[in-house]
Amino acid sequence: MGVDYYKILQVDKTAKDDDLKKAYRKLAMKWHPDKNPNNKKEAEAKFKKISEAYEVLSDPQKKAVYDQYGEEGLKGQVPPPGAGGAGPGGAGPGGATFFSTGDGPTTFQFNPRNADDIFTEFFGFSSPFGGMGGGGGGMRQTRFQGGMFGNDIFSSYSEGGGGSMHQGAPRKAPQIEKKLPCSLEELYKGATKRMKISRDIADASGTMQVEEILTIDIKPGWKKGTKITFPEKGNEQPNIVPADLVFIIDEKPHPVFTRDGNDLVVTQKISLAEALTGYTVHLTALDGRNLTIPVNTLIHPNYEEVVPREGMPIQKDPTKRGNLRIKFDIKFPTRLTAEQKAGIKRLLGP
Repeated sequence: MGVDYYKILQVDKTAKDDDLKKAYRKLAMKWHPDKNPNNKKEAEAKFKKISEAYEVLSDPQKKAVYDQYGEEGLKGQVPPPGAGGAGPGGAGPGGATFFSTGDGPTTFQFNPRNADDIFTEFFGFSSPFGGMGGGGGGMRQTRFQGGMFGNDIFSSYSEGGGGSMHQGAPRKAPQIEKKLPCSLEELYKGATKRMKISRDIADASGTMQVEEILTIDIKPGWKKGTKITFPEKGNEQPNIVPADLVFIIDEKPHPVFTRDGNDLVVTQKISLAEALTGYTVHLTALDGRNLTIPVNTLIHPNYEEVVPREGMPIQKDPTKRGNLRIKFDIKFPTRLTAEQKAGIKRLLGP
């Protein structure tokens, strides 16, 4: 009889359509080549046989030929039950080929479809296991592992049960938003963040975990509130399009600078004498350069020294920058002696 498709799919001959789908779902996810990188050759062979078994047993005509004639009947020169023929080289239902040899009986030949095509039709994507591909079918939970995000940022969806992914019009799940804290240095120079997520994909036997790395390229000049969207990276269940995963840039507090639009603002504490006689500001810029800024003007409490083009990069044109604004917190003396007061009057008096 050749290959036993029932044994491959782990079902009996009375299996219904839902039983076949559940069996295929479980075994295709288990033996997908991308899920078995260390045993890819064996996995590819089993994955193809599982797909072939599902294709045959889920199609009434192919199943009827297989039940009567076995694998040889599908792939050889055995006439199918009640075959009327489709003419020489004619295409029959379900991808089978009917052809006639001279005046002999009409014969049936089965050409298996591409296993990846069947997987894609069934799940809606070709692979949930590698690269930046979409989420897995029947997805129930998605987690960030480690890092600043904690362990669970997605709420769970209940499993929708077996059956086709194509029943009814799918609706889009609400997008999932998560803050992405960044330092001012990262927003000044740009940075790359890589986040590892794991997904628990539900199938008939329970759950299966797949992992994926999301890469976020922080561009110089990005501001708080900037959004980075990864389409359909959220949870999934039958008849629901996975939610988009949206990261929202948030700024970490900086010990020296604060940001005001494209400007950087810093406050220097100085004495009254320095305010009156001149002061030199020494700063380390966000890119590590040492800045020396002499202030020779009289510094009053509301005075602000502006240094052009030493602020944040402008997002639309990173070659341009905002300004550095230096404010001053002037420390006044708590008391003066009579002699000091007299001296100030002589210096500042009319």
